[in-house]
Amino acid sequence: MSIATEREAQAPDDTPPAITGRWSSLAKEVLGTPRVVVGLVIIGALVVMAWVGPLFSPWEFDERDFFAFRSPPSAEHWFGTNTTGRDVFHMTMVGLQRSIVIGLCAAVATTVVAAIVGAFAGYYLGPTDRVLMWITDLFLVLPQFLILAILYPVLRGSEWPVFVILLAALMWMVTAKMVRGMTISLKEREYVLAARYMGVSSGRIILRHILPNMSSLLIVDITINVSSAIILETALSYFGFGVQPPDVTLGSLIAEGSRQALAFPWTFWFCTGLLILLVLAVNLVGDGLRDALDPHSRRRS
Repeated sequence: MSIATEREAQAPDDTPPAITGRWSSLAKEVLGTPRVVVGLVIIGALVVMAWVGPLFSPWEFDERDFFAFRSPPSAEHWFGTNTTGRDVFHMTMVGLQRSIVIGLCAAVATTVVAAIVGAFAGYYLGPTDRVLMWITDLFLVLPQFLILAILYPVLRGSEWPVFVILLAALMWMVTAKMVRGMTISLKEREYVLAARYMGVSSGRIILRHILPNMSSLLIVDITINVSSAIILETALSYFGFGVQPPDVTLGSLIAEGSRQALAFPWTFWFCTGLLILLVLAVNLVGDGLRDALDPHSRRRS
């Protein structure tokens, strides 16, 4: 072997090493779970359908066909029309958009509030913990529907972001207690003690050392809260406490179509089927994430 050939054989490989960190391995494990893949495909299809479908609809959201009242599905009206001649397909797509946005925003807001309350309560303990947990227990025992019934006259006519805030205010308590328990355990770890001895502020320790180390719990919690928020919004809209006309969600469409589900089933079954499919897909993703991120699950063992 020549000297040049020997040098080439001994030269280090310039190819960058494959990233095999924690998140890359978790991403491979998550995407290798069939339930997660199926759920993500269904959610992606529903998102595309909700935002792209109305662009191809020959009818506008507020447009009425005065020659087709309660018309069944046809080439002109893909999902039929309702009692006022409005196109059910376009209304259902707009309602699907609202339900997805409300569920996602409410889930993120719920998890953020729960993470902050639980982390500060578990880290400081003492009076801070007692006050925050007293507020948490108070929200747990208050009946949600009673609160909404009391606030309904004030919130009626408000935009959907106000409704998102209201949903988040009613869903954060259980997760906050879980975050508190994990924070009490994490704050005694070596890296937290080292940061404390180096003079790092308590707020920075919570945001940069404690919360990132329970990110798997928070990610799973967001996915679970998405379906919970969608179902809660549907139930509230069904009883008249949700998003009000002229805006629509799947819940308000179900409430309107349930009165004529037998006589004119297309006003009820399309929105109901999309709701079931959306919640099922979100639950599939949540279950798959829990299996992949939970170190105590059977799949890990």
